[in-house]
Amino acid sequence: MGNCNRENEYLIEKIKEHGELIAAIVSGLIILLAWRMESTGLSTASVIAYLAAFVIGGYAKAKEGILDTVQNKQLNVEVLMILAATGSVIIGYWTEGAILIFIFALSGALETYAMNKSHREISSLMDLQPEEAWLVRGGFEPIKVAVSSLKVGDHVLIKPGERIPTDGRIFKGTSSIDESAISGESLPVTKSLGEEVYAGTVNLNGALTVKMTKPNSESLFQRIINLVQSAQSEKSPSQQFIERFEGTYVKFVLFAVGLMLILPYFLLGWDYTTTFYRAMVLLVVASPCALVASIMPATLAAISNGAKNGILFKGGVHLENLSVLKLLAVDKTGTLTAGTPVVTDVIVRDSLNKSDTIATLAAIESQSNHPLAQAIVQYAYNNEIEPIQGIEIEEVPGWGLKANIEKSTYLVGKPEFVGKEEAVQFADHAAKQFAEEGKTVIFLKDTEGIAALVALKDTVRDEAKQAIQLLKTLGIQVTMLTGDNEKTAKTIAAEAGVDEYIAECLPETKVSHVKNYLANYRNVGMVGDGINDAPALATATVGIAMGGGTDVALETADVVLMKNDLSKIAYAVSLSKKMQKIVKQNIIFSIAVIALLIISNFLQVVDLPFGVIGHEGSTILVILNGLRMLRG
Repeated sequence: MGNCNRENEYLIEKIKEHGELIAAIVSGLIILLAWRMESTGLSTASVIAYLAAFVIGGYAKAKEGILDTVQNKQLNVEVLMILAATGSVIIGYWTEGAILIFIFALSGALETYAMNKSHREISSLMDLQPEEAWLVRGGFEPIKVAVSSLKVGDHVLIKPGERIPTDGRIFKGTSSIDESAISGESLPVTKSLGEEVYAGTVNLNGALTVKMTKPNSESLFQRIINLVQSAQSEKSPSQQFIERFEGTYVKFVLFAVGLMLILPYFLLGWDYTTTFYRAMVLLVVASPCALVASIMPATLAAISNGAKNGILFKGGVHLENLSVLKLLAVDKTGTLTAGTPVVTDVIVRDSLNKSDTIATLAAIESQSNHPLAQAIVQYAYNNEIEPIQGIEIEEVPGWGLKANIEKSTYLVGKPEFVGKEEAVQFADHAAKQFAEEGKTVIFLKDTEGIAALVALKDTVRDEAKQAIQLLKTLGIQVTMLTGDNEKTAKTIAAEAGVDEYIAECLPETKVSHVKNYLANYRNVGMVGDGINDAPALATATVGIAMGGGTDVALETADVVLMKNDLSKIAYAVSLSKKMQKIVKQNIIFSIAVIALLIISNFLQVVDLPFGVIGHEGSTILVILNGLRMLRG
């Protein structure tokens, strides 16, 4: 019984979703029946059938047009179609009027389909959110509960193959995670203890226990849905202009039709039936249906395309602005670079064993939470060097670390801490060369002197180099704004391939530079991931945040890259340019068709059926053209 009810509900939902299309098809079948009855002499029956076709096919659009006119106090294209169909009936052109209603209903159904197709990407995302989860408490067996009942701090078991129900950190276990739903990246990511996982992603092969860190209403998954839904409801400047233009244009058409009802009869000697007929044709062919449909379907399709590929646009205006960017300013740390230092060079005193020395250094650094210390420990781990255990250290704030190992004292830190003159001279002044390359240098000193030198650097992302080259091919100049010193900035800029760089930037100076770029280039983008980038993101024409950035940056930005991949910016710009190209094609085509049909009507070479086909056919074509934006 329950399955039967669900099937009925599903069927009802499908009928509602495709109601306009079903009504249009039924209307078309009734028109065929009415035409057949008319040809066999059943005139009264055919009139009744035509009226039924009018009501069934035109009800949805007539209702929409009348309600919009009443609410907005502004005429629209639906009103023109109602008047044209009514006029056709008045002069006895039942078939033509019915065909007008049928094709108008069909194009309306197609436009609704286009909107639903764009929104379906978000609906499919929402379906990925699990409704139940395995709650773990103490030593008891996991119990299945509603996801909505979970609270921050709860532990949740995710079995292999299940979707992760909430944002959290891995408390126990290691597994590969499919994050394509939020990042657009098809390759799984391996995650283990302490790493973040996100609601809606899939646990592929290992059992995980996850500690919930955010309420479901604030999960990354839910924020993605909210952002895209908001973007789809926000109209672009072009769409707003078309909608404002529509009301004025409709008034102009009605005025022109009024003149057409009078002037040809008195000035050109047309009989009144011909005059009225041509006025009705004008009412049809001059309607801006295709023009109105030129922008919105393409924009919605582009926003959905971006969401599917891990790019979230917060509105059509930002999508439009991307197509005219002239310069893109990028933050360095976490944007161009990985944001975490890595060891690039290790030099050990000739008398020492390199592996043993690294093991000693890593053992000392493992006691510190400093990013440089963690990078050295990671380097040892990557090279399968096991740090020695049981070392006690003393931290000297601002300078480095001090440790005692087997009655030997070790110092780890900057040159001034270990002995500046000795450090500078070590390994033929290697530290000076590394500093000029923008690297940070750490020294290890034992009882005999400088034992080792380690150079570290925040490395440029491989995809960042590719992204900058792609942006340049699109005609966009790229500049780097960073708080780092001149030497580091120069090195990173050269490695990344940016056109220019500005070093030692504070948040307020980044804003100042963005304002200068706006004065010179007019349309400027800014990419960042930190709180310090938020003011500049808000100032730029388009602010772009990296998905792994701070909440402030994500909230401030106009576009969010869910995967920290700068090459997605080039994709977004290309998407925007393609959308603008399609919109221009649609506008030029729709205006050309309207002009051609108006001229043809005045010359009496196009009749009402062909006028209807030409007008509504052009509407269908621009909608289909806009739907091309759903493709990659």
